[in-house]
Amino acid sequence: MMRMISRRTLLALPAALAAQPSPPAAIGSRLELMADRFLVERLSGAASMRLHHPSRENIALEHDAPWEGSGTGYHTVFQDGRIYRMYYKAWHLDPYGKTPRPVRIAYAESTDGIHWTKPDLGLVEFQGSKHNNLLLDQVNGAECHDFSPFLDPTGKVKYRAIGFGRKPRGLYAFHSNDGIQWELSAKEPVITEGAFDTQNITFWDAGIAKYRVYLRDFHEGKRGIKTALSDDFLHWTKPEWLDYPGAPDEQLYTNQIRPYYRAPHLLIGFPSRYTDRGWIPSTAALPEAELRRQRSQTNLRYGSAVTDALFMSSRDGRSFHRWNEAFLRPGLRTRDNWTYGDNYLAWHVVETTSPRADEARELSLYATESYFTGHSSRLRRYSLRIDGFASINASLDGGELLTKPFTFTGTKLLLNVSTSGGGGLRAELQDSTGAPLPGLRLEDSHVLFGDSLELAATWKGNPSLQAHQGRAVRLRVELKDADLFALRFS
Repeated sequence: MMRMISRRTLLALPAALAAQPSPPAAIGSRLELMADRFLVERLSGAASMRLHHPSRENIALEHDAPWEGSGTGYHTVFQDGRIYRMYYKAWHLDPYGKTPRPVRIAYAESTDGIHWTKPDLGLVEFQGSKHNNLLLDQVNGAECHDFSPFLDPTGKVKYRAIGFGRKPRGLYAFHSNDGIQWELSAKEPVITEGAFDTQNITFWDAGIAKYRVYLRDFHEGKRGIKTALSDDFLHWTKPEWLDYPGAPDEQLYTNQIRPYYRAPHLLIGFPSRYTDRGWIPSTAALPEAELRRQRSQTNLRYGSAVTDALFMSSRDGRSFHRWNEAFLRPGLRTRDNWTYGDNYLAWHVVETTSPRADEARELSLYATESYFTGHSSRLRRYSLRIDGFASINASLDGGELLTKPFTFTGTKLLLNVSTSGGGGLRAELQDSTGAPLPGLRLEDSHVLFGDSLELAATWKGNPSLQAHQGRAVRLRVELKDADLFALRFS
């Protein structure tokens, strides 16, 4: 006989289901960055999440060729075997913000990611000569506004790219076998819904085995970012807006999103934040005031708007943990960094050898400066610790991180950590209820101090973690004057 379920029981089911604990995160042996709250259950004492900032380094490229100019930007950078490739729009804006010539796409390369050259490609004519580094000037008879290539790991073609064209209007798909000679993958644009008037990017998202695009659009007059998916790079889903739970409502220009190469399950982005407070006393006090006033004669925002770069990350491609403070501030500068169009970060980070003696390899990022001023612009290199976007930080007063339950694979715990000479950290593994595991208690932990991308946690008696693989555990970390950037089991 079938048992009847009462209405009261049915009404109670959603609450009961919501009360069920989430299953433990299965992190295996993958790298987990402290860039969001994915593993964070609780921070106590002086512990907090801290955003870190890149260091200003050398000028990577001067965009001073006759076919380049003050509007040059939208850079794409990636490592391809032994060389680093760079693609960008070559453009000029006169002092009033007008455009005396159409956008063209240019190319540069490097053997170290620090020093860059502009090869003579002999492909595109400019003022009667093909002796330049231009590789694309038109799409269907109109200028190509932006062009963002990537290495396609699927093996169907070696390189793909999208670019915004205007005849007809939309994003066009390209492919190449050598990264220099490019062909249209379809005669018509593959995406037509969007504003597109910034750098639009695509890549292969291995986590979902699909191509993903991020593009620019407007919502109620405000600039924002959408994403869409494709199985074949030609047919795309309807673009959807990104979500930023807890973040303020701000206007974002570029997006610069890509899987982080050391942790491809984590998508990281460096959107440009566009801010226009109008002509107030602080605006007039910014560097290069006369140029600012000159540009404003064409459009007020050309003089009053400023841009800086943010940092955000996502695990599903749509919902992003966005840090509210700037990742890259314009800085204490007398010129070149406080103009609308400055501080646009290139797509994306690359790993390089540090030019400083006896220092670890580092991340190189590249940002525009001197945009919209004079007859040229520049691309500056910035450096950052590997995995060093954000950390769990505590002062010498001490603080603790307690993670949510997770499962792992491995026999040792490796930490990307930086401490002072007097600081350090200790680690404890607990079961899912919070009970310390025998031999892996905080008081059993050796104090770890130093500065390392992979410092192994150790405990007295050298207990093995192997017996705890696959079971739900928590990690408790005590920090004093220390930063924990990332962790993984190995």
